[in-house]
Amino acid sequence: MRIDLILESNNTPDRIAELGKLAEDNGIGGIWISGMLDGRDPFGIFTKLALETKKILMGPIAVSPYELHPLMMAKSLLTLNEYSNGRAQMVVGGGGGTMTAMNLKPQRRVRAVRECLDILALASKGEPMTYEGEVFQVNRYNPFWAKSHPPAVYVGANKEQMIKMGAAHAAQMMLSDKIVEQVAETKALVNETRDAAGLPLEPYGMTNFWAWHIKKDKQVAMNEARQWLALRGVMMRKNHVYFMNEEDCDLVDENREAFFAATRKRTPVIEGVPERIIDVLVENLTSTASLDEIDKEIARLKEFEKAGLTEIALRIYEEPEETIKVLGELVVPALR
Repeated sequence: MRIDLILESNNTPDRIAELGKLAEDNGIGGIWISGMLDGRDPFGIFTKLALETKKILMGPIAVSPYELHPLMMAKSLLTLNEYSNGRAQMVVGGGGGTMTAMNLKPQRRVRAVRECLDILALASKGEPMTYEGEVFQVNRYNPFWAKSHPPAVYVGANKEQMIKMGAAHAAQMMLSDKIVEQVAETKALVNETRDAAGLPLEPYGMTNFWAWHIKKDKQVAMNEARQWLALRGVMMRKNHVYFMNEEDCDLVDENREAFFAATRKRTPVIEGVPERIIDVLVENLTSTASLDEIDKEIARLKEFEKAGLTEIALRIYEEPEETIKVLGELVVPALR
């Protein structure tokens, strides 16, 4: 299973290049940047990394066709692919914080993402194209200069309709904060959908956005995981029922704002929530451990692979250099 990294979107292009080169030297497969509202351009930020590396893949998570028209998305993606000699990748999603900030009111999200995937696939051929969709249209676009190996385009999918559409219309899929059991369920749905459509079950690429908090000191790891816990599965009840009873799920629902307050304040203190609840969420929704405990997290990654992942995208936070070196020394060889 390939190991990718998700880096902070507020890093400079120089910093992304620095960390990306270290990641390449340590056997990491790709670098992702989340297309956050307050971040830099999610394509242009990779230019220096593209020019200074040879193998590592790179690209943004998850760009919505409501935020950027598929034609303009294709131009940016193919330009990055040209800079990197065919190493660009990206995730197409239904929309997030940027779309909300633009006060956009999307309709027919699944259809819009499907048409975006179609347009990107056609554009990646480097030939003249016209596309007449129900949501998007492209007339007489000719990316004649796109001669590199086509970029890898993933669909960002977590709900059933998007998963089914992505299984039929995308060659790769990225899930977000899914535990092993959910990955296995998604893989079964992908296989069922592809089989019904007469498509081969394999190869089909699946990855998962997953929080990775492995530190020398366990308490440092716990503090980091706790302050970002609100973003794990967006604190959705359906993600908790696998490992929490109804009463505890109710408690999390009632205190959801406390989790988001901790993230906003960058504090591990989650007011009003019992420690046992926080510990259960951290244990199940993240990889959080000391270096002495890393074997159990390597075992979890292997379970993800058995469940159907071909890759995993690890979101790392503080001290990224140390994390990258640990991954290169202990994790990448174990999963090779």
